[in-house]
Amino acid sequence: MLRRPALLLRDLLVNRERPDLGSLRREEDPETFVWRILPHAARTFSACIALLPEPIARPSAVAYLYCRCLDSYEDMLPEHTQRQEALRNFYRRLGTAPVTTAPAAQRLSPELARDERDLSHVLLVNRSGLVDQVFFNLDPAAQQIVLDLVHGMAEGMIWSSQIFARQKGVLASSDQLRRYCGYVLGLPTIFAARMMSLHYHDRSELTPGQRQNALLAGEMVQLANITRDIEKDLRRGVAYHPDLEPVLGVRENGTPAEQERVRRVREELLLRALRLAPAYRRFVQDLRLRGLNFGRASAILMLLFTDRYYRSCAARLGRPAWDGPQSGLGVILKSLPAVVSPRWSERILLQVERSFLEFAEN
Repeated sequence: MLRRPALLLRDLLVNRERPDLGSLRREEDPETFVWRILPHAARTFSACIALLPEPIARPSAVAYLYCRCLDSYEDMLPEHTQRQEALRNFYRRLGTAPVTTAPAAQRLSPELARDERDLSHVLLVNRSGLVDQVFFNLDPAAQQIVLDLVHGMAEGMIWSSQIFARQKGVLASSDQLRRYCGYVLGLPTIFAARMMSLHYHDRSELTPGQRQNALLAGEMVQLANITRDIEKDLRRGVAYHPDLEPVLGVRENGTPAEQERVRRVREELLLRALRLAPAYRRFVQDLRLRGLNFGRASAILMLLFTDRYYRSCAARLGRPAWDGPQSGLGVILKSLPAVVSPRWSERILLQVERSFLEFAEN
């Protein structure tokens, strides 16, 4: 209980653009390393994980760090076959639960990093043995849920790499985008639902309806990452919408016509995301989180961080947005009553859903 406020405060104050790499290299305690590196591996997710009950928070932190290692292989290794081999080797080395030992993960050269943020990700991969030590001490049931996520994410990244290579950097359809989002954030959302179900209801399997709502909720959140980084992704030769193919590799600003094309796609994807709000409400309701519950507050925190981003996205498009907290601290404070009040949680879910749908319909 005492560690949670410290982790939340660290998440608010940490400088993600200038990580203290020297201190992270010197850290030898596995548990401390996991919590210190997490804000540099995650964005809003680190605060959501820190808010969780300890039996869910520790596996969630390990799972997120493992997925960040996979992302680093995918982002930094230049050769297609090299990436596939690294992704498969990373999860295969862990075997099946229960896991008490594993070979070291494939290292990455710091020369592959483009900035200090990338260097923190390289450091994570190269020191992932410390994360392994925390993983080995998890309950076997939690280990299995982590392994299922890492396996699914790795195979999803391999599929994505193949489809982007075959289609010259472009996702060609709405269905491909949905599948991509399902791998990137749908599977982690299923992971979160399974961990909460294991902790609160002593079972980890989800119904088909629960899995579907989790996948759609993950898509809603992942579309925030996609709409935020459209220009950055185009410069590296990746487009998540077929209408962006003509502007692949475009320089930072582009012509007015190119900027308008990007604006139209960003707006289309924003509206697609906002229309998924009912799925997020169903996802949280499916968890059946009763009484005093930090898991419920974590789900509300993720929704409010996503809400804050989509308000900024609307403003970026020149459209008036709905009201909501602007600062990270304001978002955290608004989510905290959900710890004790299911009614507050339901109120926030309905409020955000109404704001999203009203904006999408106008």
